[in-house]
Amino acid sequence: MVEQKQTNPSDEAWETRRRRVGIAAFLAGLVATLAFFAFFPGLPHVVDWGAVLAALVVGALARWFCQSRLTNAGRKKTKI
Repeated sequence: MVEQKQTNPSDEAWETRRRRVGIAAFLAGLVATLAFFAFFPGLPHVVDWGAVLAALVVGALARWFCQSRLTNAGRKKTKI
């Protein structure tokens, strides 16, 4: 038999919020890093593949950081 996962609407809403925060953090990190490489004085004003890869890494780190903070906040909230 196939077992179905029992979830309540509040868990689904929390997971949706966590996903949206992760997407927003990724995009903010990506855009901020590309803007840094494009407009910071003293750097060549060319966005090359290294800058794109660095922006992707920064975006992924921002996503991971925001999602872990949100998860820890949720755990603290349920403990009390």
